[in-house]
Amino acid sequence: MAGLKEKIEAVLQERIIPSLAMHGGGVEIINVDEEKGSVKLKLTGQCIGCSFADLTFVGLVEEELKSKIAELKEVVASE
Repeated sequence: MAGLKEKIEAVLQERIIPSLAMHGGGVEIINVDEEKGSVKLKLTGQCIGCSFADLTFVGLVEEELKSKIAELKEVVASE
């Protein structure tokens, strides 16, 4: 059975990274806490400084990860 980090990586690769890449952006994993069920992520590329970055993080990244991974409780944005 895949661990939390592997599940997060799979959802990122399959659904989130392609969407962000269409606009020159990306996302990277900073830290995964398996016990707490949390992940810290950082938007990269054109997402940095974009006025829609917060909306993208919550509306795309956080929502998609939480809807696909039941044990994921917290998705935190890193500066």
